[in-house]
Amino acid sequence: MSDPLGSSAAAMQVTGVVLAGGLGRRMGGVDKGLQELDGRPMVAHVIDRLAAQVDEVLLNANQNLDRYASFGHRVVPDLVGGFAGPLAGLHRGLTEAAHPLVVTAPCDSPFLPADLVARLRAPIDAGRAVVTLARTGTQVHPVFALCRRDLLAALSAFLESGGRKIDLWTASLAFEEVAFDEDPSAFDNINTRAELAAAALGKLTR
Repeated sequence: MSDPLGSSAAAMQVTGVVLAGGLGRRMGGVDKGLQELDGRPMVAHVIDRLAAQVDEVLLNANQNLDRYASFGHRVVPDLVGGFAGPLAGLHRGLTEAAHPLVVTAPCDSPFLPADLVARLRAPIDAGRAVVTLARTGTQVHPVFALCRRDLLAALSAFLESGGRKIDLWTASLAFEEVAFDEDPSAFDNINTRAELAAAALGKLTR
């Protein structure tokens, strides 16, 4: 089967987008990605795990841009104003990605799987989907998503119509959920200072 992007599926490279554009309301309004876990900012843990799986990393952030730039990757703020959420971060990632596939991961999930990208891309490589989302049990994790870069126009139209929820957007597309049931804790996200403290002690449970 021919690839509409002009290259074989196996050769398609991936841009990783770390989503750090939120306001951290549940952590007291601090920048979550810059809060330290085991002596390093949480975003550094995410970057390390994601960078090993992709060909390019972009950091989507809307504040502390110089600090994020210090991690050695390009920082791309939302184009949609008002801290519009992770879908706005994906949108900016699609506009800036150098590669045909784009995967997102949040800055507050430092334990993400080492095989996240390989497993998320399998249905897309097989031609069954244009977007994939991670799932553990019955819980979908929509901020762990992989999609084709050529969905930019569709996402732009959705955002312009006022849409903000990832699952509502993907529901209009050929999407597939990918199960990661063997290790649900890999998708633990740290939203509060109590969860940050628990993670530091290896006791974070969701």
